[in-house]
Amino acid sequence: MIAKQPAVKRYIVKLGADEREKLNALIQKGKSPARQMLKARILLKADASEAGEAWSDSQIAEALDTSIDTIARARQQLVEGGLDAALTRKHSPRSARQRIFDGATEAKLIALACSAPPKGRKRWTLTLLETAVVELNIVDRASDNTIGRTLKKTFSNLTSRSNGSSRRRPTPPS
Repeated sequence: MIAKQPAVKRYIVKLGADEREKLNALIQKGKSPARQMLKARILLKADASEAGEAWSDSQIAEALDTSIDTIARARQQLVEGGLDAALTRKHSPRSARQRIFDGATEAKLIALACSAPPKGRKRWTLTLLETAVVELNIVDRASDNTIGRTLKKTFSNLTSRSNGSSRRRPTPPS
């Protein structure tokens, strides 16, 4: 593996005694997520203080079997955000998808699924429910998979033989 070498290190890691102690404890305990332990090892190897090892990025990459970019990001996160920022993943609330069915719209979907099926149908299908929730302006758009997951979650899946709220009893052998 040929590792690229940055020309100048922009982020120099200098850990204090308490930070080194925290990182060593995290590694020795061994109960942390793998990514967190990897970053702790990277920061300890990259530490340029008197107590640190001050390894180069290529040495760290080879020893820990990771990329130079991962090491550069760990350095940057420590210098810009501190030790906690370097060890924990940042979570963006915007990264998660918005739920299509909130409490009120979910209740309307369940009421629709529990109502009588359209004329000429024996029961509601997911595709029929999909078109009905859009036509009735319950939601702007929804897939049959979303409707199936929502109904399965609420034990109200009337589109199948069993609604999941109770187990089927096996028929006794005759």
